[in-house]
Amino acid sequence: MTTRIVSVAEGRRLTRAVTIGTHTLTADEPEPLGDDTGPTPGELLLAALGSCTSMAVRAMADRHGWRLDRIDVAVRFGTEGRIVKNIGLTGELDPEHRRQLLAAAGRCPVHRMLNNKVPIVTVPTLLAEPETPAA
Repeated sequence: MTTRIVSVAEGRRLTRAVTIGTHTLTADEPEPLGDDTGPTPGELLLAALGSCTSMAVRAMADRHGWRLDRIDVAVRFGTEGRIVKNIGLTGELDPEHRRQLLAAAGRCPVHRMLNNKVPIVTVPTLLAEPETPAA
């Protein structure tokens, strides 16, 4: 999986500016904890999973020339720490194509990463010194 560096800058209260290459997103928490200026970090995680799932299914359908007109993915946190993905496939697909596409949905990189308990390494970094006026 190719990736760009994701950087996060602190904003007002719990609002965060997330920068990925030339793209900027906002993460926040709903009121009263935050200002509700963007999705929560958990919702961004769900968005990553849903987007990756949709892309993997589309790529497989296109690669095989299957008539997948539309894919809809809805992702939510379920009970007992589970994540629930609902996948809707619209198009002229036979049952075997549907089975293979749903199997591909479980093989997207984000899905595999979440299932495999990816180790996360925290590295302390020197922070930039605040700018001081010239003497």
